[in-house]
Amino acid sequence: MGYLVRLISRSPEETEDIGFRLGKTLKAGDVIGLNGELGTGKTTMVKGIAGAFGIAKRDITSASFTIIAEYESDPTFYHIDLYRIGGDDDLDATGVWDCIGSDSVSVVEWAGMAEEGFPEHAIKVMIKAKGDDDREITIEGINEEDWNNLQIR
Repeated sequence: MGYLVRLISRSPEETEDIGFRLGKTLKAGDVIGLNGELGTGKTTMVKGIAGAFGIAKRDITSASFTIIAEYESDPTFYHIDLYRIGGDDDLDATGVWDCIGSDSVSVVEWAGMAEEGFPEHAIKVMIKAKGDDDREITIEGINEEDWNNLQIR
């Protein structure tokens, strides 16, 4: 299953940096499941992860209305937002299963809507607000070599 890491981010910039460093550890086939309340920084973290693949943060927006955003990178990067999904039938109709676990990297916001279908090796990220800008970020499923890359610098 991998290591469980708890980090404290003191700003959106630190959350983005943690995402960037997490992104640097990812390879084709990896899936990140992001969970947290509205406004806790899930999309901010996605911007950091996408930055590790050379995708400009201005290109990453909340995918709530498009559900799946595909970005040309090597490997292909998918930003999936399941906030507006109404159930299993809705989820299946999105085509999300064609993206998750393929030869791409998929980052899924509101992953709790689809966790039953996630691959076992998926990395789970939980973001909790601990104040105005402070966030507790829990990352589960990374391997031992990658653990040091996630420490706040």
